[in-house]
Amino acid sequence: MDLKTKLYQMFILGTEGDGYIQALENGLGGIIFFTKDIQSKDQFKNLISDIKSKALIAPFLSIDQEGGRVERTENIHNGKKYLSAKFAYAKGEDFLRTQTREIAEELKSYGLNLNFAPCIDVNTNPNNPIIGERAFSDNVDDVIKGEKIVSQTYRENGIIPCVKHFPGHGDANTDSHLTLPEIDLPIEEMESTHIKPFAACAKTIEMVMAAHLHCTCFERDVIPTSLSKNAISYLRNKLGFEGVIISDDMIMAGATHVAMPNSQCQTTYTCAESGTHAALQHNLCQNLASHCKSLVHKINACEIGIRAGLNMFIYRNSTPETIEIIETIAQKALNDKELQEKIEYSYKKISKLKENLF
Repeated sequence: MDLKTKLYQMFILGTEGDGYIQALENGLGGIIFFTKDIQSKDQFKNLISDIKSKALIAPFLSIDQEGGRVERTENIHNGKKYLSAKFAYAKGEDFLRTQTREIAEELKSYGLNLNFAPCIDVNTNPNNPIIGERAFSDNVDDVIKGEKIVSQTYRENGIIPCVKHFPGHGDANTDSHLTLPEIDLPIEEMESTHIKPFAACAKTIEMVMAAHLHCTCFERDVIPTSLSKNAISYLRNKLGFEGVIISDDMIMAGATHVAMPNSQCQTTYTCAESGTHAALQHNLCQNLASHCKSLVHKINACEIGIRAGLNMFIYRNSTPETIEIIETIAQKALNDKELQEKIEYSYKKISKLKENLF
């Protein structure tokens, strides 16, 4: 298998943009589905069957199906069917186990094999705009107990669980979809509360999702934990996690809050400052330059993540821009030994998990 195919294995893309079709033929690692993809049971099963037929390598077929606020099958059920983690846990262990089994069986019936759940953040901030009822509790021991029940139930029913959002999103006061939240807590407090659920399952869980948070205990510079070598090394070396580390959605605003030298985006577009269409050309040039800077920044963020030790990346779309990110990194890796080694390392992690699944 060539290096480019192994790199494609590191990405899970959404269907928006249709680039996923060619990406599957190039060895794409997986697909993530959202509410818009799921209109009816038969339609969704046919979509998954079509995706499987196009895939060069058996893909992860994934979803965010937590229950409550984050539930993607509402078109099938004419609304929400499942309770969020907080309310399911409050009904007792038997209820939580039964609901999780129902979710797993439903996902399995469609052909899915990976669920980005459970959410094991400890919701210590009551004004947290993004976690709230998605967390089992604001008590760390309850979160650890909830994770064990949910992850084991998914595993027993043929669905890979992925815990999130390392190292803990529970104290955030902003939404990482919109900006980069800062968690300014000492490492001792992080370890005693927010990191503790991840430490508890590090030896058993198959996949961990890294959050787009600026945790000052890992990085004084403004770098998302998802792209932080220090944070990822902590997860590997301090907690002993040996599975797959995946990013949260790289389309989120929090993912691109990384420093980028100005020299990395030398605009290649030049404007004609004279002639009949000078003003039009100037505006076009400005737009192209802005696009260039945005795209290079996104490529840079992904590359930083690979070098930091991330094994997989989620992009909720498969637009030409997203495909260009993968292709650009593939080209650069041909002459970059460090990138080659990181890609090989991640491919081995992904392959091991897929071998156990398939």
